[in-house]
Amino acid sequence: MVTKTTEGIKISVETYYQPEYSKPLSNEFMFAYRITIENQSNQTIRLLSRHWHIIDSNGGKREIYGEGVVGKQPVIEPGQKHQYVSGCHLRSEMGKMYGTFTMERELSGDRFKVKIPEFRLLAPEKLN
Repeated sequence: MVTKTTEGIKISVETYYQPEYSKPLSNEFMFAYRITIENQSNQTIRLLSRHWHIIDSNGGKREIYGEGVVGKQPVIEPGQKHQYVSGCHLRSEMGKMYGTFTMERELSGDRFKVKIPEFRLLAPEKLN
């Protein structure tokens, strides 16, 4: 698990290879990741949007922008957590992801970016 804290918002990431959805002979590798967002600040926040950088070991790069996460723009009270699971496919058996969430403080309306720590996506057979 990797973690990073920005302005009192702690992001933790766990990754999982999904062999049942992967087709190695066709260079299709599926990964799942679980994100935990913990509000360690003293203000209520709302997650507005996400921006991902996805890089595979073949040199493929792409960026993903979108509102919220998995169809939601969660509100997270101080001391509370929000967790979700999503997925990513790669054209190689290893790669990495990193990015930012745009958050808004509920009372002031101030917006700020929270860094999502870089994490590796690695098919187990690559470890041999």
